[in-house]
Amino acid sequence: MTSLNPPQMPIERRVLARDLEPLRRHGRMDMAFGGPVRNGAVAMQITDLAGGRTRSTADLVVRNGEGLGGKALMLGRPVAVADYMADESITHVYDHAVRPEAIQTLAALPIIVDRTPRLLVYLAARTHVRLGDRWFDGFAPMVRRIEREITVEDEVGRRLSLLRPNAEPGYPGLSRDDRIDIARELTELADRIDDEGLRARLHAVGNRVAPIAADAPAWPPALLRPREIDVLEQVAQGLSTRQVAEALGLMPNTVKSYLKSAMHKLHATNRVQAIIAARRLGFLG
Repeated sequence: MTSLNPPQMPIERRVLARDLEPLRRHGRMDMAFGGPVRNGAVAMQITDLAGGRTRSTADLVVRNGEGLGGKALMLGRPVAVADYMADESITHVYDHAVRPEAIQTLAALPIIVDRTPRLLVYLAARTHVRLGDRWFDGFAPMVRRIEREITVEDEVGRRLSLLRPNAEPGYPGLSRDDRIDIARELTELADRIDDEGLRARLHAVGNRVAPIAADAPAWPPALLRPREIDVLEQVAQGLSTRQVAEALGLMPNTVKSYLKSAMHKLHATNRVQAIIAARRLGFLG
């Protein structure tokens, strides 16, 4: 089998590339910057910037306990200062990076998954801004979505690792039923997230796992209509319902109807099982 998890940008970098500017706009701040956290919470490196005048903060490594970001990592919660340069509650080892941006108000927002910081996002203003609990609470929906996506990515990685050959002597490997379960669970995980790219990737990986189950016991033959086969072919490529609708010139609800009908005929409870059955019966290549 080919690699089930092709190399790609880590989830933390994808989140920053997509959400850093929306976070800045949501907080009505002048600048946002951040990066992934290393080794639990030992340090973080600033990799992404939005709204900066310079690149003075780029690639800066912030260590636990140092500066405002290091304080956020140490405490495991958001922190802020109204006058960065004058504030005595933090160390000032990174003033050389902050000063060129003329930052006055600064907040550090850690993204924590399973009690471990994974990202640290800074939100900065070049004037005095009052930041209270309501301001921080306003980020809760975005933070929860990011945390959920990182959790899903972690779980996908864990389950895909089970599919890779194990070099230990005598390792029994996974049964066909185990692999079918993993394919099904990948699809169920995909249905729980909002990120369309990640959702399509999960469906595609699940579909590549599905052929492993081609020796499943035969079900009674099912007669699929051409449009049901068309929909299954598109779904097998990892496309979302909306993308299938666009590709076939159908309404999303019509796609759902065809998919539901095909699943019923194939005795499947989800799209992965339907693709497995359709391949086994020769409807899909």
